[in-house]
Amino acid sequence: MVMKDRSIGPCVYIYETLIASHFDKGDKTRAYHLYTEVVGKGLKPSTQWLCPVGGESQLRLGKLLNRTGTLLKNASATHVPHSSLAQTIQLEQLTNKPLFQFEEYMTTKAKRVNRALDEAVPMQQPVTIHEAMRYSLLAGGKRVRPILCIASCELVGGDESTAIPVACAVEMIHTMSLIHDDLPCMDNDDLRRGKPTNHKVFGEETAVLAGDALLSLAFQHIAGRTMDVSADRVVRAIAELGSAVGSEGLVAGQIVDLSSAGKQVNLRELEYIHVHKTSKLLEAAVVCGAIMGGGDVIDVERVRKYARCIGLLFQVVDDILDVTKSSEELGKTAGKDLASDKATYPKLMGLDKARDFAGELVDQAMEELGYFDAARAAPLYHLANYIAYRQN
Repeated sequence: MVMKDRSIGPCVYIYETLIASHFDKGDKTRAYHLYTEVVGKGLKPSTQWLCPVGGESQLRLGKLLNRTGTLLKNASATHVPHSSLAQTIQLEQLTNKPLFQFEEYMTTKAKRVNRALDEAVPMQQPVTIHEAMRYSLLAGGKRVRPILCIASCELVGGDESTAIPVACAVEMIHTMSLIHDDLPCMDNDDLRRGKPTNHKVFGEETAVLAGDALLSLAFQHIAGRTMDVSADRVVRAIAELGSAVGSEGLVAGQIVDLSSAGKQVNLRELEYIHVHKTSKLLEAAVVCGAIMGGGDVIDVERVRKYARCIGLLFQVVDDILDVTKSSEELGKTAGKDLASDKATYPKLMGLDKARDFAGELVDQAMEELGYFDAARAAPLYHLANYIAYRQN
């Protein structure tokens, strides 16, 4: 990811956590390069935002400088060459006191979502259908969509409990899409989240019905479980989610994907498929969180733009992983798109350019978050980075 010259950008606080995240993963080279890209325009010891100074973006470092042991003697200094910076920076200090514990955040939120999903679909009669619903819904997964929903709600001042019903609904719809997508009449997959797909365990008929039941339950869950949110906001969230999954969203992407089998697909057509098949639901998760949290029109549109970037990013990374990872690493069948000659970003752009495109999408997503409070936006910054550099 290359930091572009901007008049407004994310707070130093965010870059510190991103750099620390790379360092924690053992990627010291990437951590250092990200640091030098950010400070390359010049720096001052301050806690202000990235802002225009003398026609150029100038990073005001503050806490980051203190944490790295790089203190400027002259507060009016406007430029530090990379060579000088390389001699003075002590990158190891970045990991001493991380300001935001991303892994802890993800684990905590995922556990909360899993408990809520377990409670939402209890084992009851008819046993077969509820067993099939629970099999796929509780099969694990990263819970990225519901966590994005919660993070977006908290970003605009809402709390976790407000977002949980719609977050669970998003995961129910996502699970429905996976069950149906794996069917022999669709993508015909045998493995999902490291387990046999739903139709392999329960049969095609039950799998279809389990997906249908999860879809209807999602909207019932929002309407029946959302508390302390105005009726108009609940209705807006339901409408947003309905649009994302219907003939203007997920279904549109799937039908175009199916009809393009065996045909030459260009980048514009591929983007349409991925935006509708993958990005729309992820966008709805983020937007619904902001709606439920009380966000205004500007808040909602900002997070929508952020979500559109990371939604497409999610699929671009999926395409990259499909040709670079094994089935065991992914928890699903690897190389299937390549074997079936389906259009993917690596196929149309090449692997290196696909990776560059992913970096651009991360950059664009983070730009939209510069409008919000840095501390509240931290989970969304990290989630964008997580989606970009995930390994499965």
